[in-house]
Amino acid sequence: MTALSFESVSKSYALYNAPSDRFKELASFNLRNYHEDFWALRDVSFEARRGTILCLIGENGSGKSTALQLAAGVFAPTQGNVRAVGRVGALLELGAGFNPEFSGRDNVYLSATLMGMSSREIAKCYGDIEHFAEIGDFIGRPVKTYSSGMLVRLAFAVAIHTNPEILLVDEALAVGDYYFRQRCLRKIHEMRSRQVTIVLVSHSMADVKAIGEYAVWLEDGRVRATGYADDVVALYLARMAQKDATYADVLSRSRANGQGENCIAPEVVEGLPNIDGRRGNGAAEIIGIAALDEEGQRALLMEAERPLLLRVSFRARQPLARPNVAVTMRNHIGLDFAVFSAADNRVELPSMAPGDVCTVDFQLEVPELYPGNFSFSPSVIEGSGAGAETCDWVDNALTLQMTHSGKPIYGYLRVPCHVAVNERLTPAAPTASPQS
Repeated sequence: MTALSFESVSKSYALYNAPSDRFKELASFNLRNYHEDFWALRDVSFEARRGTILCLIGENGSGKSTALQLAAGVFAPTQGNVRAVGRVGALLELGAGFNPEFSGRDNVYLSATLMGMSSREIAKCYGDIEHFAEIGDFIGRPVKTYSSGMLVRLAFAVAIHTNPEILLVDEALAVGDYYFRQRCLRKIHEMRSRQVTIVLVSHSMADVKAIGEYAVWLEDGRVRATGYADDVVALYLARMAQKDATYADVLSRSRANGQGENCIAPEVVEGLPNIDGRRGNGAAEIIGIAALDEEGQRALLMEAERPLLLRVSFRARQPLARPNVAVTMRNHIGLDFAVFSAADNRVELPSMAPGDVCTVDFQLEVPELYPGNFSFSPSVIEGSGAGAETCDWVDNALTLQMTHSGKPIYGYLRVPCHVAVNERLTPAAPTASPQS
Protein backbone atom coordinates (compact mmCIF):
# COMPACT_ATOMS: atom_id res chain seq x y z
CA MET A 1 0.00 0.00 0.00
CA THR A 2 1.35 3.44 -0.95
CA ALA A 3 1.44 5.88 1.99
CA LEU A 4 2.99 8.89 0.25
CA SER A 5 3.25 9.65 -3.44
CA PHE A 6 4.53 12.52 -5.59
CA GLU A 7 3.12 12.62 -9.11
CA SER A 8 4.94 14.99 -11.48
CA VAL A 9 5.27 17.57 -8.70
CA SER A 10 6.78 21.00 -9.36
CA LYS A 11 7.09 23.91 -6.96
CA SER A 12 8.04 27.49 -7.78
CA TYR A 13 8.65 30.53 -5.60
CA ALA A 14 8.40 34.19 -6.63
CA LEU A 15 11.66 36.09 -6.18
CA TYR A 16 11.53 39.90 -6.02
CA ASN A 17 14.56 42.17 -6.42
CA ALA A 18 13.09 44.64 -3.90
CA PRO A 19 10.20 44.55 -1.39
CA SER A 20 8.48 47.36 -3.30
CA ASP A 21 8.23 45.15 -6.39
CA ARG A 22 5.71 42.96 -4.59
CA PHE A 23 3.43 45.95 -3.97
CA LYS A 24 3.84 47.13 -7.56
CA GLU A 25 2.69 43.75 -8.77
CA LEU A 26 -0.31 43.78 -6.44
CA ALA A 27 -1.17 47.35 -7.47
CA SER A 28 -1.28 46.26 -11.11
CA PHE A 29 -3.70 43.45 -10.15
CA ASN A 30 -0.99 41.01 -11.31
CA LEU A 31 -1.24 42.35 -14.86
CA ARG A 32 2.46 43.24 -14.75
CA ASN A 33 5.15 40.83 -13.62
CA TYR A 34 7.80 42.15 -11.23
CA HIS A 35 9.24 38.82 -10.08
CA GLU A 36 11.24 35.86 -11.32
CA ASP A 37 10.10 32.28 -10.82
CA PHE A 38 12.48 30.00 -8.96
CA TRP A 39 11.65 26.33 -9.44
CA ALA A 40 12.68 24.44 -6.31
CA LEU A 41 11.24 21.18 -7.71
CA ARG A 42 10.69 20.14 -11.31
CA ASP A 43 8.58 17.14 -12.34
CA VAL A 44 9.39 15.06 -9.24
CA SER A 45 7.79 11.64 -8.94
CA PHE A 46 8.35 8.97 -6.28
CA GLU A 47 6.40 6.98 -3.71
CA ALA A 48 6.90 5.56 -0.23
CA ARG A 49 5.14 2.36 0.67
CA ARG A 50 3.62 1.81 4.10
CA GLY A 51 6.07 0.66 6.77
CA THR A 52 9.22 1.59 4.84
CA ILE A 53 11.97 4.17 5.39
CA LEU A 54 12.61 6.43 2.42
CA CYS A 55 15.61 8.77 2.49
CA LEU A 56 15.94 11.96 0.46
CA ILE A 57 19.56 12.81 -0.31
CA GLY A 58 21.30 15.52 -2.28
CA GLU A 59 23.32 18.68 -1.89
CA ASN A 60 22.08 21.81 -0.17
CA GLY A 61 19.53 23.55 -2.37
CA SER A 62 18.54 20.40 -4.23
CA GLY A 63 14.90 20.56 -3.06
CA LYS A 64 14.84 18.02 -0.22
CA SER A 65 13.30 20.32 2.40
CA THR A 66 10.79 21.65 -0.11
CA ALA A 67 9.67 18.09 -0.83
CA LEU A 68 9.10 17.44 2.89
CA GLN A 69 7.15 20.69 3.27
CA LEU A 70 4.88 19.65 0.41
CA ALA A 71 4.43 16.21 1.97
CA ALA A 72 3.52 17.84 5.31
CA GLY A 73 0.98 20.11 3.63
CA VAL A 74 2.81 23.30 4.58
CA PHE A 75 2.71 24.38 0.93
CA ALA A 76 0.70 23.29 -2.07
CA PRO A 77 2.52 22.19 -5.22
CA THR A 78 2.54 24.54 -8.20
CA GLN A 79 1.99 21.57 -10.50
CA GLY A 80 1.29 17.89 -9.91
CA ASN A 81 -0.23 16.00 -6.99
CA VAL A 82 1.00 15.04 -3.53
CA ARG A 83 -0.98 12.33 -1.74
CA ALA A 84 -0.45 11.34 1.90
CA VAL A 85 -2.59 8.58 3.39
CA GLY A 86 -2.95 8.89 7.18
CA ARG A 87 -1.92 11.31 9.92
CA VAL A 88 1.38 13.07 9.19
CA GLY A 89 3.89 13.93 11.92
CA ALA A 90 6.60 16.34 10.80
CA LEU A 91 9.88 17.52 12.27
CA LEU A 92 10.96 20.11 9.71
CA GLU A 93 12.90 23.30 10.45
CA LEU A 94 14.33 23.46 13.94
CA GLY A 95 11.67 24.88 16.25
CA ALA A 96 9.09 25.25 13.48
CA GLY A 97 5.61 25.59 15.00
CA PHE A 98 6.94 26.56 18.45
CA ASN A 99 6.22 29.93 20.01
CA PRO A 100 9.48 31.15 21.60
CA GLU A 101 7.61 33.04 24.32
CA PHE A 102 5.60 29.98 25.42
CA SER A 103 6.92 27.35 27.78
CA GLY A 104 7.88 23.91 26.55
CA ARG A 105 4.70 22.51 28.14
CA ASP A 106 2.51 25.03 26.31
CA ASN A 107 4.29 24.36 23.03
CA VAL A 108 3.67 20.63 23.40
CA TYR A 109 -0.09 21.32 23.49
CA LEU A 110 0.16 23.88 20.69
CA SER A 111 2.21 21.69 18.35
CA ALA A 112 0.21 18.53 19.01
CA THR A 113 -3.04 20.42 18.43
CA LEU A 114 -1.74 21.62 15.07
CA MET A 115 -1.07 17.97 14.23
CA GLY A 116 -4.73 17.13 14.80
CA MET A 117 -4.75 15.78 18.36
CA SER A 118 -7.46 16.58 20.88
CA SER A 119 -6.73 17.94 24.36
CA ARG A 120 -7.63 14.58 25.88
CA GLU A 121 -5.23 12.75 23.57
CA ILE A 122 -2.43 15.21 24.35
CA ALA A 123 -2.96 14.91 28.11
CA LYS A 124 -2.80 11.12 27.82
CA CYS A 125 0.60 11.10 26.12
CA TYR A 126 2.09 14.24 27.70
CA GLY A 127 4.00 12.24 30.33
CA ASP A 128 5.63 10.12 27.62
CA ILE A 129 6.62 13.24 25.66
CA GLU A 130 8.22 14.84 28.72
CA HIS A 131 10.02 11.60 29.61
CA PHE A 132 11.41 11.12 26.09
CA ALA A 133 12.59 14.74 25.74
CA GLU A 134 14.54 14.61 29.02
CA ILE A 135 14.94 18.37 29.39
CA GLY A 136 14.08 18.48 33.09
CA ASP A 137 12.79 21.72 34.58
CA PHE A 138 13.19 23.49 31.24
CA ILE A 139 9.83 22.04 30.21
CA GLY A 140 8.25 24.88 32.22
CA ARG A 141 10.52 27.62 30.85
CA PRO A 142 10.14 29.69 27.65
CA VAL A 143 11.41 27.93 24.53
CA LYS A 144 13.57 30.97 23.68
CA THR A 145 15.87 29.91 26.54
CA TYR A 146 16.47 26.45 25.00
CA SER A 147 19.63 25.35 23.25
CA SER A 148 19.27 23.89 19.75
CA GLY A 149 19.75 20.40 21.19
CA MET A 150 16.98 20.85 23.76
CA LEU A 151 14.69 22.25 21.08
CA VAL A 152 15.12 19.25 18.81
CA ARG A 153 14.61 16.87 21.76
CA LEU A 154 11.22 18.38 22.51
CA ALA A 155 10.17 18.69 18.86
CA PHE A 156 11.09 15.07 18.09
CA ALA A 157 9.33 13.85 21.23
CA VAL A 158 6.12 15.60 20.15
CA ALA A 159 6.35 14.34 16.55
CA ILE A 160 6.70 10.67 17.48
CA HIS A 161 3.99 10.68 20.18
CA THR A 162 1.22 12.08 18.00
CA ASN A 163 0.64 8.57 16.61
CA PRO A 164 1.63 9.48 13.05
CA GLU A 165 1.18 7.06 10.18
CA ILE A 166 3.76 9.06 8.21
CA LEU A 167 6.75 10.65 9.97
CA LEU A 168 8.79 13.33 8.17
CA VAL A 169 12.23 14.23 9.60
CA ASP A 170 14.40 16.96 8.06
CA GLU A 171 18.03 16.58 9.20
CA ALA A 172 16.99 17.33 12.78
CA LEU A 173 18.92 14.42 14.28
CA ALA A 174 22.23 16.02 13.30
CA VAL A 175 21.62 18.70 15.97
CA GLY A 176 21.17 16.31 18.87
CA ASP A 177 23.92 14.74 20.94
CA TYR A 178 25.12 11.20 20.34
CA TYR A 179 23.07 9.66 23.16
CA PHE A 180 19.83 11.26 21.97
CA ARG A 181 20.52 10.33 18.32
CA GLN A 182 20.82 6.68 19.28
CA ARG A 183 17.50 6.82 21.15
CA CYS A 184 15.86 8.46 18.13
CA LEU A 185 17.21 5.83 15.75
CA ARG A 186 15.92 3.05 18.00
CA LYS A 187 12.53 4.78 18.07
CA ILE A 188 12.53 5.03 14.28
CA HIS A 189 13.14 1.30 13.98
CA GLU A 190 10.37 0.66 16.50
CA MET A 191 7.95 2.83 14.52
CA ARG A 192 8.83 1.07 11.30
CA SER A 193 7.98 -2.26 12.94
CA ARG A 194 4.54 -0.76 13.62
CA GLN A 195 4.15 -0.03 9.88
CA VAL A 196 4.78 3.71 10.21
CA THR A 197 6.15 5.20 7.00
CA ILE A 198 9.24 7.35 7.59
CA VAL A 199 10.67 9.90 5.15
CA LEU A 200 14.08 11.14 6.27
CA VAL A 201 16.30 13.90 4.87
CA SER A 202 19.95 13.36 5.77
CA HIS A 203 23.44 14.36 4.67
CA SER A 204 24.91 11.40 6.54
CA MET A 205 25.32 8.63 3.98
CA ALA A 206 26.26 6.24 6.79
CA ASP A 207 22.85 6.84 8.41
CA VAL A 208 21.08 6.48 5.07
CA LYS A 209 22.75 3.13 4.41
CA ALA A 210 22.18 1.96 7.99
CA ILE A 211 18.45 2.70 8.34
CA GLY A 212 17.13 3.54 4.86
CA GLU A 213 15.53 0.95 2.63
CA TYR A 214 14.96 3.19 -0.38
CA ALA A 215 16.42 6.53 -1.41
CA VAL A 216 15.66 9.39 -3.77
CA TRP A 217 18.56 11.52 -4.99
CA LEU A 218 17.54 15.09 -5.84
CA GLU A 219 19.79 17.41 -7.82
CA ASP A 220 18.79 20.94 -8.84
CA GLY A 221 15.16 20.17 -8.03
CA ARG A 222 14.95 17.08 -10.22
CA VAL A 223 15.11 13.36 -9.46
CA ARG A 224 18.55 12.09 -10.37
CA ALA A 225 18.07 8.50 -9.17
CA THR A 226 15.67 6.34 -7.14
CA GLY A 227 15.93 2.79 -5.86
CA TYR A 228 17.47 0.78 -3.05
CA ALA A 229 19.42 2.98 -0.61
CA ASP A 230 22.79 1.26 -1.17
CA ASP A 231 22.57 1.68 -4.95
CA VAL A 232 21.49 5.33 -4.87
CA VAL A 233 24.11 6.26 -2.24
CA ALA A 234 26.84 4.67 -4.37
CA LEU A 235 25.80 6.83 -7.34
CA TYR A 236 25.62 9.96 -5.19
CA LEU A 237 29.05 9.39 -3.61
CA ALA A 238 30.57 8.81 -7.04
CA ARG A 239 29.19 12.17 -8.14
CA MET A 240 30.52 13.89 -5.02
CA ALA A 241 33.93 12.25 -5.56
CA GLN A 242 34.00 13.67 -9.06
CA LYS A 243 33.27 17.16 -7.72
CA ASP A 244 35.94 16.75 -5.02
CA ALA A 245 38.50 15.70 -7.62
CA THR A 246 37.66 18.73 -9.76
CA TYR A 247 38.01 21.07 -6.78
CA ALA A 248 41.30 19.50 -5.69
CA ASP A 249 42.66 19.83 -9.24
CA VAL A 250 41.75 23.53 -9.38
CA LEU A 251 43.29 24.06 -5.95
CA SER A 252 46.57 22.34 -6.90
CA ARG A 253 46.82 24.32 -10.16
CA SER A 254 46.18 27.62 -8.35
CA ARG A 255 48.95 26.78 -5.88
CA ALA A 256 51.29 25.88 -8.73
CA ASN A 257 50.61 29.32 -10.26
CA GLY A 258 51.44 31.07 -7.01
CA GLN A 259 47.84 31.78 -6.07
CA GLY A 260 45.89 31.00 -2.92
CA GLU A 261 47.25 30.47 0.58
CA ASN A 262 50.86 29.42 0.07
CA CYS A 263 52.58 30.67 3.20
CA ILE A 264 54.65 28.42 5.42
CA ALA A 265 53.11 28.09 8.87
CA PRO A 266 55.21 29.47 11.75
CA GLU A 267 56.56 27.30 14.53
CA VAL A 268 54.07 28.92 16.91
CA VAL A 269 50.60 29.17 15.36
CA GLU A 270 48.21 31.81 16.58
CA GLY A 271 44.51 32.03 15.84
CA LEU A 272 41.56 29.69 16.22
CA PRO A 273 39.48 29.46 13.01
CA ASN A 274 36.34 28.55 14.96
CA ILE A 275 35.11 28.22 18.55
CA ASP A 276 31.84 26.32 19.08
CA GLY A 277 32.48 26.04 22.81
CA ARG A 278 35.27 26.41 25.30
CA ARG A 279 35.87 25.07 28.79
CA GLY A 280 38.65 24.43 31.29
CA ASN A 281 40.14 25.71 34.55
CA GLY A 282 42.20 28.40 32.79
CA ALA A 283 45.63 27.10 33.85
CA ALA A 284 46.63 27.10 30.16
CA GLU A 285 45.27 28.63 26.96
CA ILE A 286 45.27 27.21 23.43
CA ILE A 287 46.43 30.06 21.21
CA GLY A 288 46.32 28.41 17.79
CA ILE A 289 45.78 25.36 15.62
CA ALA A 290 46.72 24.74 11.99
CA ALA A 291 46.70 21.86 9.49
CA LEU A 292 49.80 21.58 7.30
CA ASP A 293 50.62 19.53 4.23
CA GLU A 294 53.91 17.81 3.32
CA GLU A 295 55.49 21.12 2.29
CA GLY A 296 54.60 22.91 5.49
CA GLN A 297 51.83 24.92 3.87
CA ARG A 298 48.38 25.30 5.35
CA ALA A 299 46.16 22.44 4.17
CA LEU A 300 42.59 23.05 3.04
CA LEU A 301 41.74 19.40 2.36
CA MET A 302 42.53 15.96 3.71
CA GLU A 303 43.72 13.47 1.11
CA ALA A 304 43.72 9.70 1.57
CA GLU A 305 47.10 8.10 2.25
CA ARG A 306 48.79 11.51 2.40
CA PRO A 307 50.46 12.89 5.54
CA LEU A 308 48.74 15.67 7.45
CA LEU A 309 50.32 17.62 10.29
CA LEU A 310 48.18 19.19 13.01
CA ARG A 311 50.06 21.91 14.87
CA VAL A 312 48.74 23.10 18.25
CA SER A 313 50.29 25.95 20.25
CA PHE A 314 49.36 26.82 23.83
CA ARG A 315 50.48 29.18 26.59
CA ALA A 316 50.72 28.39 30.31
CA ARG A 317 48.93 30.78 32.64
CA GLN A 318 49.85 28.88 35.80
CA PRO A 319 52.73 26.48 36.59
CA LEU A 320 52.21 23.15 34.79
CA ALA A 321 54.14 20.14 36.09
CA ARG A 322 52.88 17.49 33.66
CA PRO A 323 51.11 19.12 30.70
CA ASN A 324 49.58 17.05 27.94
CA VAL A 325 48.02 18.05 24.61
CA ALA A 326 45.32 16.11 22.76
CA VAL A 327 43.20 16.60 19.64
CA THR A 328 39.75 15.05 19.21
CA MET A 329 38.65 14.37 15.63
CA ARG A 330 34.89 14.40 14.94
CA ASN A 331 32.77 13.66 11.90
CA HIS A 332 30.00 15.88 10.50
CA ILE A 333 27.38 14.68 12.99
CA GLY A 334 29.58 15.34 16.03
CA LEU A 335 30.64 11.73 16.62
CA ASP A 336 34.12 11.43 18.14
CA PHE A 337 36.08 9.69 15.39
CA ALA A 338 39.58 9.54 16.87
CA VAL A 339 41.71 11.06 19.66
CA PHE A 340 45.41 11.93 19.32
CA SER A 341 47.38 12.56 22.51
CA ALA A 342 51.01 13.34 23.23
CA ALA A 343 50.95 11.20 26.38
CA ASP A 344 49.35 8.23 24.59
CA ASN A 345 52.25 8.35 22.13
CA ARG A 346 54.75 8.42 25.02
CA VAL A 347 55.78 12.01 24.37
CA GLU A 348 56.39 13.83 27.66
CA LEU A 349 56.11 17.60 27.54
CA PRO A 350 58.40 19.74 29.72
CA SER A 351 57.08 21.48 32.80
CA MET A 352 56.05 25.06 32.14
CA ALA A 353 56.02 28.36 34.02
CA PRO A 354 53.37 31.07 33.50
CA GLY A 355 53.91 32.71 30.10
CA ASP A 356 55.77 29.77 28.55
CA VAL A 357 54.59 28.73 25.07
CA CYS A 358 54.76 25.21 23.66
CA THR A 359 53.91 23.83 20.21
CA VAL A 360 52.99 20.19 19.61
CA ASP A 361 52.86 18.60 16.14
CA PHE A 362 50.66 15.59 15.41
CA GLN A 363 51.78 13.80 12.23
CA LEU A 364 48.82 11.83 10.83
CA GLU A 365 48.65 9.28 8.06
CA VAL A 366 45.15 9.94 6.72
CA PRO A 367 43.24 6.73 5.89
CA GLU A 368 40.63 6.47 3.15
CA LEU A 369 37.63 8.06 4.86
CA TYR A 370 34.21 8.75 3.40
CA PRO A 371 34.01 12.25 1.86
CA GLY A 372 32.71 14.72 4.39
CA ASN A 373 33.70 17.40 6.89
CA PHE A 374 35.85 16.49 9.89
CA SER A 375 36.52 18.85 12.79
CA PHE A 376 39.42 18.95 15.26
CA SER A 377 39.06 20.00 18.91
CA PRO A 378 42.39 20.69 20.71
CA SER A 379 42.77 20.46 24.46
CA VAL A 380 45.43 20.96 27.15
CA ILE A 381 45.39 18.68 30.19
CA GLU A 382 47.41 18.86 33.40
CA GLY A 383 48.34 15.53 34.96
CA SER A 384 47.20 12.03 34.02
CA GLY A 385 44.76 9.37 35.05
CA ALA A 386 41.89 10.10 37.43
CA GLY A 387 43.58 13.27 38.74
CA ALA A 388 43.94 14.91 35.33
CA GLU A 389 42.30 18.33 34.88
CA THR A 390 41.33 20.05 31.64
CA CYS A 391 43.03 23.44 31.37
CA ASP A 392 41.51 24.45 28.03
CA TRP A 393 39.31 22.73 25.46
CA VAL A 394 38.13 24.35 22.19
CA ASP A 395 35.24 22.63 20.40
CA ASN A 396 35.57 22.23 16.62
CA ALA A 397 38.41 24.74 16.29
CA LEU A 398 39.35 23.55 12.79
CA THR A 399 37.36 21.82 10.05
CA LEU A 400 38.72 20.10 6.93
CA GLN A 401 37.00 18.50 3.95
CA MET A 402 37.98 14.93 3.10
CA THR A 403 38.55 14.26 -0.57
CA HIS A 404 37.57 10.99 -2.23
CA SER A 405 40.14 8.52 -3.55
CA GLY A 406 37.97 7.43 -6.48
CA LYS A 407 36.25 4.28 -5.24
CA PRO A 408 33.01 4.31 -3.21
CA ILE A 409 33.42 3.80 0.53
CA TYR A 410 30.75 1.75 2.27
CA GLY A 411 30.57 2.83 5.90
CA TYR A 412 33.11 5.16 7.50
CA LEU A 413 36.48 4.14 6.07
CA ARG A 414 38.28 1.64 3.85
CA VAL A 415 40.31 -0.86 5.85
CA PRO A 416 43.46 -2.07 4.05
CA CYS A 417 42.94 -5.69 3.10
CA HIS A 418 44.90 -8.26 1.08
CA VAL A 419 42.87 -11.05 -0.50
CA ALA A 420 44.38 -14.36 -1.59
CA VAL A 421 42.96 -17.70 -2.62
CA ASN A 422 43.87 -20.51 -0.29
CA GLU A 423 45.47 -22.93 -2.74
CA ARG A 424 45.27 -25.85 -0.32
CA LEU A 425 41.49 -25.76 -0.60
CA THR A 426 41.42 -25.18 -4.35
CA PRO A 427 40.09 -28.22 -6.23
CA ALA A 428 42.81 -29.92 -8.25
CA ALA A 429 42.50 -29.62 -11.98
CA PRO A 430 41.36 -32.88 -13.64
CA THR A 431 44.14 -34.84 -15.34
CA ALA A 432 43.80 -35.68 -19.02
CA SER A 433 43.07 -39.35 -19.74
CA PRO A 434 45.69 -41.16 -21.89
CA GLN A 435 44.76 -41.64 -25.52
CA SER A 436 44.61 -45.17 -26.81
